[in-house]
Amino acid sequence: MHKRLVIIGSGPAGYTAAIYSARANLAPLVIAGSQSGGQLMITTDVENYPGFPEGIQGPELMEKFRKQAERFGTEILDKDVTAVDFNVRPLVIKVEGETYTADSVIISTGAQAKWIGLDSELRLRGKGVSACATCDAFFFKGKDVAVVGGGDTAMEESIFLTKFANHVTVIHRRDALRASKIMQEKSKASSKISFIWNSSVSGVLGKEKVEGLVVQNVRTGESKNLQVQGLFVAIGHEPNTTLFKGQIAIDDKGYIKVHDGTKTNVDGVFAAGDVVDYRYRQAVTAAGMGCQASLDAEKYLEEHTLREARQVQVTG
Repeated sequence: MHKRLVIIGSGPAGYTAAIYSARANLAPLVIAGSQSGGQLMITTDVENYPGFPEGIQGPELMEKFRKQAERFGTEILDKDVTAVDFNVRPLVIKVEGETYTADSVIISTGAQAKWIGLDSELRLRGKGVSACATCDAFFFKGKDVAVVGGGDTAMEESIFLTKFANHVTVIHRRDALRASKIMQEKSKASSKISFIWNSSVSGVLGKEKVEGLVVQNVRTGESKNLQVQGLFVAIGHEPNTTLFKGQIAIDDKGYIKVHDGTKTNVDGVFAAGDVVDYRYRQAVTAAGMGCQASLDAEKYLEEHTLREARQVQVTG
């Protein structure tokens, strides 16, 4: 089956791209994945997305995105892409036994936070366990929280949290930070940040919300309880780009490289959202990039159609 535009992935970037593309009469196909909606599907309260002064639940917000895309004629397929071939024309996208071709593709497969891997951590996600201080710090006003990690992201999260939290405890499995010198200096200079070295979190305490952590010394094996009301995991993100390795240019962190907006190194293939953006990682910035990708794809398809018309005239 051939489509002018296929959008791989959903979430704010994919659905926004679909809204703009459908309104431009491109009749896009969104291959949303078997778990559509992106990271907001596991987010409870979203209070920083414009237009919702009382806040909104993450899954509800994504449902509104989806319905708006469908309203303008977007076709949405809740299946997973199994393979792509961007070395041929038209572009090839394989979906669980079916093959689609497209003149243009927008990739919006997002990224996922790396988690510690504890059952208690999973159970309390959205109930005091978070991987985004920018998203959730507001909920921890006057509370004691912990941050796991030792890189720049962990220090940025810790410093940001001091604007809201009573105190921030950084837990790092080594005896020195991996963060850049300037970030180390900033975090260590704050009176609201303290450090627990050579340690990891082996358990999250609490039934309905985070009430504390079990912190284990990785050298001695000794464990102790730390009383906090929030846990922020800042050990990195992993972009969902395995599918595209060898097909488009990807940087050493696994993120898709773009230039001139959302263009990849493959003609007609664009990328938007957290699969590109390792810096901001916000729903609103992903949506903005989805808009850009749609406009870039629309311009490409217009030029593509003109080229085909000229070729017909020449050969005719």
